Amino acid sequence: MKDAPGEEALDGLKVDQKGNLYVSGPGGLWVLSPEGKHLGTIQAPELPANFAWGDDDARTLYMTARTGLYRIRLNVPGIRP
Repeated sequence: MKDAPGEEALDGLKVDQKGNLYVSGPGGLWVLSPEGKHLGTIQAPELPANFAWGDDDARTLYMTARTGLYRIRLNVPGIRP
């Protein structure tokens, strides 16, 4: 991540039910496989700093940023404590 372009906001860290890791990083919310492969980046209007799984099925990811709250529906549910 350190060589990726964009502002860093290394803060949030979550895991979904397939073991994929979600971490805020340069350019957005990075999704990494259990093996550490970068699967993609979720981009929001602002750089997300922290996030949480929401809704009854844990398939909505709510992301906080400096001035906004954003959400995205995902296919894989997250793991909640």
